Amino acid sequence: MPKVKKCKAEPNRASVSLSDQILQSHSVRSQSRTKRTHQQQAEEQEEYVDEKLSKKILEQARLQQEELHTEFGLSAAEPKRSPATVLGPNSQDVESDEEWPELGSAVGEEVGDVTEVEVDPEDEKAIQMFMNKNPPVRRTLADIIMEKITEKQTEVGTVMSEVSEAFVPQLDPRVVEVYRGVSKVLSKYRSGKLPKAFKIIPALSNWEQVLYLTEPENWTAAAMYQATRIFSSNLKERMAQRFYNLVLLPRVRDDIAEYKRLNFHLYSALKKALFKPGAWFKGILIPLCESGTCNLREAIIIGSIITKCSIPVLYSSAAMLKLAEMEYNGANSIFLRLLLDKKYALPFRVLDALVAHFLSFRLEKRILPVLWHQSLLTLVQRYKADLASEQKGELLELLKIQNHPQISAEIRRELQNTEARDVEDVTPVMSLD
Repeated sequence: MPKVKKCKAEPNRASVSLSDQILQSHSVRSQSRTKRTHQQQAEEQEEYVDEKLSKKILEQARLQQEELHTEFGLSAAEPKRSPATVLGPNSQDVESDEEWPELGSAVGEEVGDVTEVEVDPEDEKAIQMFMNKNPPVRRTLADIIMEKITEKQTEVGTVMSEVSEAFVPQLDPRVVEVYRGVSKVLSKYRSGKLPKAFKIIPALSNWEQVLYLTEPENWTAAAMYQATRIFSSNLKERMAQRFYNLVLLPRVRDDIAEYKRLNFHLYSALKKALFKPGAWFKGILIPLCESGTCNLREAIIIGSIITKCSIPVLYSSAAMLKLAEMEYNGANSIFLRLLLDKKYALPFRVLDALVAHFLSFRLEKRILPVLWHQSLLTLVQRYKADLASEQKGELLELLKIQNHPQISAEIRRELQNTEARDVEDVTPVMSLD
């Protein structure tokens, strides 16, 4: 008779230590979890579509897309694009909105590809009264290059011809061919890497002539932004100023004039150009005001850059000094107000120039725009304690000549309720006797 196998008696749980009990329970849970995981994976694999079936689905989708294209003349997956313009192909394309969903706002106004800037017709009409009736001809990069080439051809043997020859050397035909090809790339650029031949332009001595070969007027807005990044980082301030003035500023003004708004890539280029604030003021803001043709829409959009970006006080002070001394054209008031709102600790020389700027309107017979009164109010609110008593008296006299029903009363109250900077604070000293 065979022996009956005796089952091992389970050890008494009371005799097993607590650590062993924890390890045993953990191993049991891990085994059950592993089994459940394998079951879930098997069920998920069964839910996947077969390879042959997925090919059939894709084929049917492609056929439906071709039918839509044949019937309506437009691909179902392709967004409708605006036609190319003189400002560059598809400057206001839908692709820009998809790449840049966080379109910004400017000075309380929405600016970008989607939302237009709301302009008060009365303010715009008032500013037009102060615009230059005979504005100077705007010079572009092409004008500068052609002028240098003409000098080289006509002034042979003179000092100017030597300068021109240094500026306009004879380019190798292979170099010309390369940069003509770069211009074709930039005219269709949307995103991605730029050609290496374009990135080395800032390092060239004749960078303006080489840049002219790439035809900046045909660049897309995205290409303009990338170019601004490269040139603002690698050019010296004087050269960056020329790029801003001859390439970036004309493109921005043309885009605003064409679409009544500014492409977000160009708006980002203006912000990126502030990497060199001195070149930004000398190449964009000051020439824009000196042209005498800056309208209200341009001033609002470009002025929003001042509000959003941090600018060193020395550059802003120099810009305010220049704006205060130049001939008034309406847009000055917008830029001055925005710079004053940054609440810098301004030198007394700048404050004196700003006060003199407003006092120069005592003999003005034309009706000043509301923007002028708002700019004066901002000056008084921010720097009332830094004005001399004589300056306050002259400003109070000015308000009797140039008066606004609502704003002038506020300016008068600010001037009268603050002590001047030249008034000594005499504090009585208590006697110890």
